[in-house]
Amino acid sequence: MTKDTQQWYASWFDSPFYHILYKDRDHTEAQHFMDNLTNYLNIPEQGEILDLACGKGRHSVYLNSLGYNVTGVDLSENSIAYAKQFENETLQFEVHDMCKPYKKQFDAVFNLFTSFGYFENEEDNLNTIKAIHANLNDTGFGVIDFMNSEYVIDQLVSEDTKTVEGIDFHQKRSVQNGYIVKDISFTVDGEEYQFQERVRAFTLEDFEALFAKAGVYLLDVFGDYKLNKFVSKTSERLVMIFK
Repeated sequence: MTKDTQQWYASWFDSPFYHILYKDRDHTEAQHFMDNLTNYLNIPEQGEILDLACGKGRHSVYLNSLGYNVTGVDLSENSIAYAKQFENETLQFEVHDMCKPYKKQFDAVFNLFTSFGYFENEEDNLNTIKAIHANLNDTGFGVIDFMNSEYVIDQLVSEDTKTVEGIDFHQKRSVQNGYIVKDISFTVDGEEYQFQERVRAFTLEDFEALFAKAGVYLLDVFGDYKLNKFVSKTSERLVMIFK
């Protein structure tokens, strides 16, 4: 039997296998990014941060340890259920659709680690930026940390197998109709699974067009987690600061 999914982000992000495949993400690098970002933005002491599409809360927990009041939201009920073990008076987690504004405003709204561009409905990309804008207070900053699509496409490995916890994840990558697509297949206990990740290959110019439609102003663009200058051919990330 093959378990197949169409609305991939709702099911794949909620799957335990997603977290197994990506368990080796670099937490130290992520923490240095948060240090660099909060220092650069000069977020006030005990400032309010919304971590949009927070997953299991790794960025939220670290930001909270730096002294910020953090709200982490995600569409994945399983991820939020896991993250809730870390809650305290200044750290809260909630299931929320990031296409819609949250119920309060913040000093900063962070959308990290390419948690954008995977919607079935194209309009939801614009809706998300509008929602971020609505959730910023008068001095607040929005941050979208996206892949640099040009660099990713140039470096794309068409096929490989990654073995984690005894599971062989077969991964095929391609560019289709403006999306970077990864097909993932594996077998567990005799059962076959297939998932697909689809992320819109947005460029800086694409984001600039969305920002203009949403009425937000792009302030700075960086090309990595050390906040070095963005270079379209060589930068690994596309980090955009706006308000």
